Amino acid sequence: MFEPSYYRRCQCTGPLRDKEGNPVLDAEGNPKIGSIGTTCPKLGKGHGTWAFYFKGEPGEGGKRARVRRGGFAKLDDAKKKAKELYDAASAGTDVLSDEKCGDFFLRWIKAKKSLARTTRHGYEEHINNYLLPHLGHIKRRDLKARHLDLMYDAIEKQNAERTLHRLRVNQLQKDRDDAHRAWVRAAGKTEERRATRRAFLDANKALREGRRGLRKITSAATMHRINDTLSSALAWGIKREAAFAKNWAQLVELPPATRSKPLVWTPERIEHWKLTGEKPGPVMVWTPELTGQFLDFVKDDWLYELWHSFIFLGPRRGEMAALPWTEVSTDALWLRVSQQIVEVAYKLYGEAPKADSVRTLSLSLESGDHLVGFRAKQEQKRQEWGNAYVETGRVWTHENGEEIHPDWMSRRFKRLVELSGLPPVRLHDLRHLAATLSLLAGTDIKVVQEKLGHSSRQITSDTYTSVLPEMMRAEAESVMAVVPRDFPFTVRTPLEIPETAWIADIAVLFAHGARQSGDTWAVGAQIQPDSELLGMITLASRGQDGAANAAVKWIRDHCASNGLELVRVENFNDRYPEEQRSDFSLTRFTVARSESTGLTDVALPTGLPPTPGRAGRRRTSRHQKAA
Repeated sequence: MFEPSYYRRCQCTGPLRDKEGNPVLDAEGNPKIGSIGTTCPKLGKGHGTWAFYFKGEPGEGGKRARVRRGGFAKLDDAKKKAKELYDAASAGTDVLSDEKCGDFFLRWIKAKKSLARTTRHGYEEHINNYLLPHLGHIKRRDLKARHLDLMYDAIEKQNAERTLHRLRVNQLQKDRDDAHRAWVRAAGKTEERRATRRAFLDANKALREGRRGLRKITSAATMHRINDTLSSALAWGIKREAAFAKNWAQLVELPPATRSKPLVWTPERIEHWKLTGEKPGPVMVWTPELTGQFLDFVKDDWLYELWHSFIFLGPRRGEMAALPWTEVSTDALWLRVSQQIVEVAYKLYGEAPKADSVRTLSLSLESGDHLVGFRAKQEQKRQEWGNAYVETGRVWTHENGEEIHPDWMSRRFKRLVELSGLPPVRLHDLRHLAATLSLLAGTDIKVVQEKLGHSSRQITSDTYTSVLPEMMRAEAESVMAVVPRDFPFTVRTPLEIPETAWIADIAVLFAHGARQSGDTWAVGAQIQPDSELLGMITLASRGQDGAANAAVKWIRDHCASNGLELVRVENFNDRYPEEQRSDFSLTRFTVARSESTGLTDVALPTGLPPTPGRAGRRRTSRHQKAA
């Protein structure tokens, strides 16, 4: 039964008295002085504060402990707190506990036995770097949302100080670089070189001193992860021992954390990068053309087959580092991802991947041949190294057979990208690239999800798919193609699609337009941009868009009258150089026979066959690069 007792008390001191009201004397017979608390004669309105106590549930031996609290200015405040504590105690909370939040967090992480190694490491970092310094001193029973707000306010204040520190370091580094350039330019000038060398050494010393204590800025995403760790701890405490009245972490408002959207290296972005050295975003993806250039560049690298697998299979680096030959079949063309190597403080640990990441990947004939070739290279190195060769059973190893550290993979890939002169991407960005290339090839998002080892297709769609220019253009032209437009034209040669153009009931046609004179255009249909004409129309148009739209109507009319289905329309006008766009147009059409069993098993063609002009330019640039 809830029967609290309320009373006033103060902090006044005076002669102490026993229960009978007699003075309490010390060993020498003098009155003892101490806190007179509830016996102060001044107690009343304006003096002293309210306190209460009530008896808790019977404990060991049947003894009831008293729950006490004090320091309330008003009686109503004391009553409210007494009811709150009684309800918490009735729910199972240990309201008598003096445990600090720091002790609770350490007890919680110790009790979590099933955490993955990397997850535990992340939790421990959050506890040691943030939760213990800011919340560790607070009693568990006193924790409230305001304490969390104060912690995140302190983190943002630290961020401001670290930002200023980083700006100072950047300036010191610029000064050091300027001093070094001045020293180099002074070559051959004895006195000037001596002075510039001293200036460089001073600037370098200032930079070393300025870098001391430089700390990373805690991003909004990191703050959200810290709050998730705290929420997990509080939820565990509530569920297991009703240690908290609420999960206060769920009531905190944090700065929004936006996920970095993958961006494609378009020609405009590449030009900006070449001029400024700035990446448009932290997550970048190559186009298919840039991907091919990289593969051509690294074809002689020892790990060429590894880079090829990253690009077309999209695995994680830890999965590739752990892949054994026993999980690969070059005959049946598959490999199974069933283990991974994780890095914690640069130490390697082998463990099973998440349940959704255990998967079997199908290999193309080319990928299978690459794995056969790499195994042959390993065998050759085994013979060369003899007894010094390290037998690990891994697919991907160094030349002496030693297993590859996942971080070494990232650093090696970064170096190869730098040497290639291509715009920079990270090794992990190749997962974005693999997903994007699969979607560009018309692969269903569900298949891409299973390929990457995600728990849901939403994660795949939101995280690992970039929209290549080819995909955006195909989508835009496909949308335009569904709206009939009236573009008058004259048929000079009726369109006839030869039987040789059909592959599995699919045919691809190109409508190549060229300005004849003034506003007169001629548009011819071809299997390839440089093949024989299958038909031709003429029209009056002011530009290439009109010629392309007339071609769409011409092909659609032909399909309607011959029982065919227009599956895809792709406008390639923007592939022409700026000076040629007023005189040429190019549109590609994918046509299907309507009696075909369906398109679900047919891979629609993708990519742009080069026009003569573009092919010539590519050959020239590659020849220059080779030279």
